[in-house]
Amino acid sequence: MAIQTTVVGSYPTPSWLLGNTSRGALRDAIMVVLKTQELAGIDVVADGELNRFDPSHPETNGMIDYFVSKLDGIRTRFSVSDLAAFRNDAGLAYRSDPAGIVVSGITEGVLNLPRDFEFTRALTARPLKFTCTGPHMLTKVLTDRHYGGDRGRIAMAIADVLRRQLAAIPAAVVQLDEANISGHPEDRDWALPAINHVLDGITGQRAVHICFGNYGGQSVQRGFWKDLMPFLNGLHANHLVLEFARRGYDELNAFLDLDPKIGLGLGVVDIKDNGIEPADLIARRLEHATSILGPGRIPFIHPDCGFWMLQRSVADGKMRALVEGRNRFEGRGTQAAAG
Repeated sequence: MAIQTTVVGSYPTPSWLLGNTSRGALRDAIMVVLKTQELAGIDVVADGELNRFDPSHPETNGMIDYFVSKLDGIRTRFSVSDLAAFRNDAGLAYRSDPAGIVVSGITEGVLNLPRDFEFTRALTARPLKFTCTGPHMLTKVLTDRHYGGDRGRIAMAIADVLRRQLAAIPAAVVQLDEANISGHPEDRDWALPAINHVLDGITGQRAVHICFGNYGGQSVQRGFWKDLMPFLNGLHANHLVLEFARRGYDELNAFLDLDPKIGLGLGVVDIKDNGIEPADLIARRLEHATSILGPGRIPFIHPDCGFWMLQRSVADGKMRALVEGRNRFEGRGTQAAAG
């Protein structure tokens, strides 16, 4: 089975979009992002997550605020007491403020993910990936004033909304982004049912992206992949989209215990480094991983995370190297050590 190349989602925001957020400017920007991926040879492309970019909230490229601001039942104005309660929550030291306060039952409000997909679908003929922040990540950035502190109930309420909307999106791949669970495997009991509730409604390839954070170009979570294996094996996903290039490949042996029904998407490009990886290095990384995990276990290779903090020229060079590295790997059979 041929290995496909893809992106995790985000792309550096074109400069003209910062000063002009009209639908016309957004369309032009997304067309540029898609065409850039096509020219690089990326097999499954994405909109650069520009549909949800808000220049007023650039810190997370819309990963959080786009969703929270549109859902009903969540207040986004905070008192001093609200801020104090949020800062007492564990595992969120990288944020000074909550994304929102849950004050009533969470419903879809004005969130309209199918509209975002259709806006992009018309701009490319390539297989398209649609990315969406997952219910665990969204739950962890909220302070509760309605569900009695039961994060599982909050997560399932969010999951209900996401499932209904993602079920209507016929993308080649729908990817849930969960950038907090990597440091909190103890959340598995309440996170897994909510994430699987969303995954079970997806009609295309079901993917889950997990990394160790990319906040201000820094990792914000600590942990090991082996500690997440019970969580990973419980996912109703077709494949994972995981970070490796930054961390190295010493943990690959842990994935010998990954359910064989779940493919391992391999991060081979470091998005926290401006250096453009040589194609030979990417090929060696892929060869090394295949030598450990066996043939057919890696359906996709991709960057570790989104490109949005890099310069466009760097992101473009990394995508070209990604494709060329895959091509070199598939054109030779020699074994080599990982870089």
